[in-house]
Amino acid sequence: MINVSTSDGVGIIELNRPERRNALDIATCRELVDAAATVRADGARAVVVAGSGPAFCSGADFGEVYGEDFLDALYTALHAVADLPMPVVAAVTGPAIGAGLQLALACDLRVAAPEAVFGLPTARLGLAVDPWTIERLVQIAGGGTARSLLLACATVDAPTAHARGLADTLGDRAAAQAVAADIATMAPLTLTYNKRSANAFGRGGHTGDGVVAALQEEFAACWRSEDIVEGRTARAEKRAPVFRGR
Repeated sequence: MINVSTSDGVGIIELNRPERRNALDIATCRELVDAAATVRADGARAVVVAGSGPAFCSGADFGEVYGEDFLDALYTALHAVADLPMPVVAAVTGPAIGAGLQLALACDLRVAAPEAVFGLPTARLGLAVDPWTIERLVQIAGGGTARSLLLACATVDAPTAHARGLADTLGDRAAAQAVAADIATMAPLTLTYNKRSANAFGRGGHTGDGVVAALQEEFAACWRSEDIVEGRTARAEKRAPVFRGR
């Protein structure tokens, strides 16, 4: 149901249920958790989440969506993706609806192909998404877009998503992989620190003293790292740096 690989520092997590338009069921959610652990163990420095066939992820599999076991599996999977320490890029090459939009939001960046469409039609179905999803949607796309998706059950096409910040870049799966490949050449410690800081400070009123202290230590570690020496040396030698994450 999920294909996983890592090459040249880029991990690929591909939903592979094209006959169900890559809808998420309990088994797929659990495989998604395992896939996140695999790319991390394989040393990926950036990850692409994609869908096989014409859909990114059409949402939840309605054969299972109404049970508590599905909710537990879904949110465990979403947080497994969101909590990866390296940047995660969603290659949205078709519909990202409901749980599919949630999966795209769990990623750090979204590359939208011309055929991409985003939607969160929970109010048409009597369903609901958790506050974390809504907070993340507001943080990424703004309150206006969030209200349009949540209250009017609007759908957003790729150009509109790009204009409103829901998509960072327009392009196909190859474009998403190119973004990830470029990220994989960057300093891992800095990227991890940047990601954690952006996630922490994007949450209004949620950043306690302990979180700030931990981020301050990561900031200091970046300045003590071998990678900062490599960056300075490479600049002086007019070559591309080779960062090792230490």
